[in-house]
Amino acid sequence: MLPEVLLFDVFGTVVDWRGSVAREVKQAAETRGAALDPFAFADAWRSLYQPSMEEVRSGRRGWTILDDLHRESLDKLLAQFGVAELFDEPARRDLNKAWRRLDPWPEVGPALSRLKQRYFIAPCSNGNIALIARMARRAALPWDAILGAEPARAYKPQPEAYLRSATMADAPPEACMMVAAHNEDLEAAAAAGLQTAFVLRATEHGPGQSKDLAPTGAWTINARDFDDLADQLNA
Repeated sequence: MLPEVLLFDVFGTVVDWRGSVAREVKQAAETRGAALDPFAFADAWRSLYQPSMEEVRSGRRGWTILDDLHRESLDKLLAQFGVAELFDEPARRDLNKAWRRLDPWPEVGPALSRLKQRYFIAPCSNGNIALIARMARRAALPWDAILGAEPARAYKPQPEAYLRSATMADAPPEACMMVAAHNEDLEAAAAAGLQTAFVLRATEHGPGQSKDLAPTGAWTINARDFDDLADQLNA
């Protein structure tokens, strides 16, 4: 059964977070005379992503949007990298918005436009609404709605993130397809009753990437990229 709704993971699947954040870090560091390895900083920032959300998922912390979690991680890393004194409050606010300025993978925009002609398309991301909407505006991502963690008040891989997104798209879980480059995301979506599509992003974590280089589950669709996904979905 073809789906009615396509829900997309964003960081890594739709956009190149590593290259984009490294670019932003490099520019900020050069402006302030800070000695930073931009890719090492980007990787370290991303490494705090899951631990910060787990504080919310576990109930140890109340609902907190990803922009705020990113900012707390940024403050920690600037101190850890020994450059905290070079980044004042305005500089930190701007650098934190790097996550709103991520570039899509090359084929994403045209392929999403193809898919939008036939399907309701929306992100199902852990990014908050302001982050994902401004990213979409800058990158010309033609979403029909902004779904995911903040509207659902749940961070993936909690089942509520997928199920409430399906409800907000006015579709049963089985009529929704989760599209992601991460097998763990798809495993959780499948457990919630959604169809699944694996899209390969072999360089998301750079040249030394060692995971998500192939599908590890019986996903509904396995695709080389978004163009291949659109072809398989007859878009």
